[in-house]
Amino acid sequence: MKPIEITTDYITLGQFLKLADCISTGGQAKPFLAETSVLVNGELDNRRGRKLYANDRVEVEGFGTFVVSRR
Repeated sequence: MKPIEITTDYITLGQFLKLADCISTGGQAKPFLAETSVLVNGELDNRRGRKLYANDRVEVEGFGTFVVSRR
């Protein structure tokens, strides 16, 4: 599990994917989520605006499992 540090209260799934190097630009979030299975805390989610908080676990098909941590 790879930790992704944030300095704010939450991060959106689209921003998270960019931070985790799954996509290179925010504009790629919508098509990426349409094609790739993403589990947030064990539940399938494809909303780029989904808010992620510290200790949320994100599994991205083909990229691995990440956990959100707050600095």
